[in-house]
Amino acid sequence: MSRLFLVRHGPTHAKALIGWTDLPADLSDRARIARLSDWLPAEARLVSSDLTRTRTTADALATPDRVRLPDEPGLRELHFGDWEGLSANEVEARDPELSRDFWTDPGATRPPGGESWHQMEARCSAALDRLMAPGGDLIVVCHFAVILGQIARHRGCPPREVLSQKIEPLSVTLVQQAPSGISVTPINHNP
Repeated sequence: MSRLFLVRHGPTHAKALIGWTDLPADLSDRARIARLSDWLPAEARLVSSDLTRTRTTADALATPDRVRLPDEPGLRELHFGDWEGLSANEVEARDPELSRDFWTDPGATRPPGGESWHQMEARCSAALDRLMAPGGDLIVVCHFAVILGQIARHRGCPPREVLSQKIEPLSVTLVQQAPSGISVTPINHNP
């Protein structure tokens, strides 16, 4: 049975909307990263988006038994377009109606110059389906919205139902086939 381990990258400490902005991750908690690496399946393929914060996190989780796949641009965070680098308050002041629509019904609403939730989910789902096709365990180091998009996809619910889900940096969300269908289990612990 194939399992998909969605790992959120290390913290960036940013207090703004950071989608395609290429910020580094804080990987200074080496003990936590080592525990996470030990907890993840030893013989799994490992991939990340092409942004620095995911690449360096994936590199920190790499082991000799894990096949490190090339970075996958299709796994990038939601693209906030003109809202990149702005706080939620700044976005609300700049685009009050669009901001309200984006957060209350995020499916089709997109920031100026960015992408909608549905566009992000389709992009990421296509990449993940392709990466999962060979079978076996896959560890994907990715982003908050990417993980939420997969939770919504596999639970068959609208995006607004998962927006309050807590996805901590360096946490894992496990997606696997269960007898009753696809099981999605957020594992927000410090292994």
